[in-house]
Amino acid sequence: LQYLDRETISTTFIDSSGQYVSSQVTGISRNPYCGYEQQTLSSQERMEEDSLLAALQWQAPDVGPVPFVESTDPSSSYFVILNSAAFFKVGSQLEVLVHVQDFQRKPKKYGGDYLQARIHSPTLQAGAVGRVIDYQNGIYKIFFTLLWPGTVKVSVSLVHPSEGIRVLQHLQEEKPDRVYFKSLFRSGRISETTECNLCLPGSLPLCNFTDLYTGEPWFCFKPKKLPCSSRINHFKGGYLKGLLTAAESAFFQSGVNIKMPINSSGPDWVTVIPKRIKETNNLELSQGSGTFPSGYYYKDQWRPRKFKMRQFNDPDNITECLQRKVVHLFGDSTIRQWFEYLTTFVPDLVEFNLGSPKNVGPFLAVDQKHNILLKYRCHGPPIRFSTVFSSELRYVANELKGIVGGKNTVVAIAIWSHFSTFPLEVYIRRLRNIRQAVVQLLDRSPKTVVVIRTANVQELGPEASLFNSDWYNFQLDTILRRMFSGVGVYLVDAWEMTLAHYLPHKLHPDEVIVKNQLDMFLSFVCPLET
Repeated sequence: LQYLDRETISTTFIDSSGQYVSSQVTGISRNPYCGYEQQTLSSQERMEEDSLLAALQWQAPDVGPVPFVESTDPSSSYFVILNSAAFFKVGSQLEVLVHVQDFQRKPKKYGGDYLQARIHSPTLQAGAVGRVIDYQNGIYKIFFTLLWPGTVKVSVSLVHPSEGIRVLQHLQEEKPDRVYFKSLFRSGRISETTECNLCLPGSLPLCNFTDLYTGEPWFCFKPKKLPCSSRINHFKGGYLKGLLTAAESAFFQSGVNIKMPINSSGPDWVTVIPKRIKETNNLELSQGSGTFPSGYYYKDQWRPRKFKMRQFNDPDNITECLQRKVVHLFGDSTIRQWFEYLTTFVPDLVEFNLGSPKNVGPFLAVDQKHNILLKYRCHGPPIRFSTVFSSELRYVANELKGIVGGKNTVVAIAIWSHFSTFPLEVYIRRLRNIRQAVVQLLDRSPKTVVVIRTANVQELGPEASLFNSDWYNFQLDTILRRMFSGVGVYLVDAWEMTLAHYLPHKLHPDEVIVKNQLDMFLSFVCPLET
C-alpha cells in the first residue's frame, strides 16, 4: 500500500479492492472482545496486528449525529473525467474527480463514503476496477489504468454513505453476536439445543469447545441435563433483528443510498487509442509486485497483468492438467462453487456420494481413469451453514497439517464471508493459524501448489448490508492480501473479477466469472511452458 500526503490534506490511500487506507498510523484503541485482548501474541504478531488495524482505520468524520437530509445523496453527487476530450493511449492513467453532495444538493464537507468504480466497454465485454482516494473534504479522486483501445466508459457507485459506515463500524465493534449459532446435544432419548458463538456472556455455565491445536475459541451454553461431550452438530441460529434506530435505518435504503450509481456531469467516456508497436513490448508483464489493477476483462476473459492465463475451454484440458493430482478445496460456499463447476463441466470427474448434507459437505469426486481426486471441506466455526456434524467441524489449519504435499498436491482456500460480522482480530487470528500451516506445508513439500481465493463483492439490501456489506469484506480482503503476501501462495483475485465484470454483484458469482476464476487457478497448477 502506498501512503500519500498532499501538504496539509490528510489523505487515505486505497487497497487493491479500491479504497481507503489511512496515512496516519497511530496506536489504536479497540474495545476488548472476548479474550482477544488476552491473546498471547509474540511481539512480531502484535506489531503485525497493530499495523493491519492501523491500515484499516477508516477516516470516519468526527461529527455528531447527522440528519438524513445532510447525508450523502448519490443522485445529486456527480463525477468529472479530467481531460475527457483528449485521446488517451493504452497504458495511460485516467483521473476522475467525484463531488459528493447531500439531499439538499449542498456539497459535503467531509469524506468517509465507500465508493466502487470501474471502467468498461460493453461491446468488447471489457472491464477493470479503479483506485479511489478520499480527500476527506467531500471530493474523491479515482485513478484508472486504460488497458484496451476503444470507447471506454466510467462508472462510479456509492456503496454506503459515510453516515452508514459509522453505523457498520459500531455494529462490528459492539454487536459481533448479530449472527448467532446453535448446537444440538443428544444422548439416548434426551436432546437439547443451546446457543453457541465465539463469545458468550459468562453468566450461565458454558461448554468450552476451543480448539486444542489452533487455540481458536468456540463456546456453547451448557445443556441443562447433558454433558458437553454429547454435542451432535452445529448450525446457523439466525440473524438478530432490530439492530438500528429509525434514524440509522435511513442510511440503508435500497434504491436510495445502497450501491447507487453516481452520474457524470459531462461525458462519462473517453477514447483510447492503441499503443504504437514499439511501445507495446513490456506493457503487459513489466508491472511490479503490487500491480493495480491486477487484471482486466477483455471479450469476457480475465487477463491478469502479471502472467499469461490459459483458457481451459474443454473438459479434456482440465483432465490433462489435473491428471495424477489430489486437489483439496477448503473454505466457504464460494470455493464450493469450484467443486460444483468442475464436477459439472468435467464428465470423467464423478462425485462419490458420501451421504453428506447438501451444500455442506464434505464432498469427494474421483476420476479413476486419470487418477484425479477432488475434495471439498468447509472451514471451522464460525460458519453459517445449515447443519454441520460435530465430527466434520474442522479447522483448515489442522487439515493442512495432515497433508503430505508434493508436486501432485494442490490446495485452494477461500475463507472470508462468515467472518464479516466479527471484529477484525478474529479474522487475523484465523489467518495467522492458516498461514502458519501453509508455511509448514510449503516447507516440507515446496512443490505443493497453494492458491488463495480472495473475497468478492455481492448484492446488498438494507439487511444484508448489516451482516455482509462489501465494506466489511473489503477489510477482510485487505487483511488477507497483506498477511499472505510473500508467503509463496498464488492469489485468485475474485474481488477484482467480480467488481470489474458487467454482471450484477452476487455472493455466488455467475458461471462466466467462476470459469475465469478456475482458468486462473488451473493456470497456477499447470502454467504455460515458458
